[in-house]
Amino acid sequence: MSWEILNVAAVAAFAFSGAIVALNERYDIFGTFILGIATPFAGGIGRNIALGVPVIHVWEQGYLLYVAIGTIAVVYFFPKSWVMAWDRWNIYLDAIGLSAFALQGAAFAIDQDFPLGGVLFSAVLTGVGGGVARDVLAQRRPMVLHQEIYAVWAMAAGLVIGVGIISIESVFQTYVLFLSIIVLRVLSYHLGWHLRFRDLYRL
Repeated sequence: MSWEILNVAAVAAFAFSGAIVALNERYDIFGTFILGIATPFAGGIGRNIALGVPVIHVWEQGYLLYVAIGTIAVVYFFPKSWVMAWDRWNIYLDAIGLSAFALQGAAFAIDQDFPLGGVLFSAVLTGVGGGVARDVLAQRRPMVLHQEIYAVWAMAAGLVIGVGIISIESVFQTYVLFLSIIVLRVLSYHLGWHLRFRDLYRL
């Protein structure tokens, strides 16, 4: 049940984020739905391809696909003034999606008996893959490559799960890690934490 809740939260958050970006870029209804669907599902598909495991296609996502479609429809058909006001919350939605999908990716790798490197790779690719797909389709520079600390938090989630500090069998520990990654991502955004060492050198 805990993973189902996290998956629904992640899909809804990333679908909302993708649809908001599409509307900001003035995409039509088709483009909005494509971008909104790609954002929550591209990371998992890319992960499976990279790790050589069977791919769960978008149309096989079951109720999660309907969650994404419903979220995108709400964004697209609501008054645009409301939607643009919601845009200020996009960073928080993106943080929710990043955290939930990073945890899901790490749990997936653990379930497949991958070593620590595979757990880290799966957590990062699942967590940031959707956002990268969203930004590329919107012809933006991927957030993970130039903005505040982003992929590091997905890697941190994979690390603490991979070395056994956090047990994915524990609902309490899972949600503590989920909330911690969200808080760290939001803090890195508001406080402007970066990995650009040349900026530190100049100081």
